[in-house]
Amino acid sequence: MSSNPLQQYFRQPKIYIKLPSQGIFNKPGTIQGDVANLPIYGMTGMDEIIIKTPDALMTGESTAKVIASCCPSVKDAWDLNVLDTEMIFTAIRIATFGNTMSVTHTCPGCQAENEYDIDLTKIVDHLSTCQYNNKITIDDLVIKIQPLTYKQGTEVNIKNFTLQQTLYKADELEDEAEKQKILNDLWKQIGEIQTEVYMASVESIDTPTVSVTERNFITDFLNNCDKSIFDAIKKQIDLNKDIWKFNGFAVKCDACSKEANLTIELDPSTFFVQA
Repeated sequence: MSSNPLQQYFRQPKIYIKLPSQGIFNKPGTIQGDVANLPIYGMTGMDEIIIKTPDALMTGESTAKVIASCCPSVKDAWDLNVLDTEMIFTAIRIATFGNTMSVTHTCPGCQAENEYDIDLTKIVDHLSTCQYNNKITIDDLVIKIQPLTYKQGTEVNIKNFTLQQTLYKADELEDEAEKQKILNDLWKQIGEIQTEVYMASVESIDTPTVSVTERNFITDFLNNCDKSIFDAIKKQIDLNKDIWKFNGFAVKCDACSKEANLTIELDPSTFFVQA
């Protein structure tokens, strides 16, 4: 088959990034190539159409397709860990629209609307310096934790979104007894989802004689271990989450000079759209 005569006009990589996890927390085969020098392409016109498809956006399917298009070294975006997806999201945005992103922010002091051009390379720099502590030692146990995959994270987000919608509807009920019944069930489900996240985050548990990786054994252990052990796992997972969270951008209101902290969400529905 002859090569496409238009190939010389195809897009080229705009930037190269180093994945925060260095591929450690990804399944073998998820990424091909150098995880310390991963090429990132800007989005195509087709990518922009895909990312605006509501149903595919909700399920994460459109984002997975855009990652495959803009980061071809990733062979299965669903298996990427969430630490790497945040870096890739930011890199795709930079490769497509440049380093800066215009954001409108309402001043908490005078309510004036200000527009700021934020530098997305600060997010890249932050993620590049974070360390994920994946080992917890408790007496003779060594518990290794891992970040969720993009698929797991998406499933959790869908469940939380569904529960949030149910919560809104429950607030509109006039029957207080019925409302309270629904709310009690919702809070229970929210707690169960959070527990699922902690369980999915445990990769293995090493005893002095054996290393346990079977999911059913790990789940059984977490359901029956002392509260102190579960609390130690939860604490480390939450600590890693805080370390990796980007604290935002310091901004000042043009009208009243009040300082504020501007945070942005790496939400594909808005983050991949030109302001």
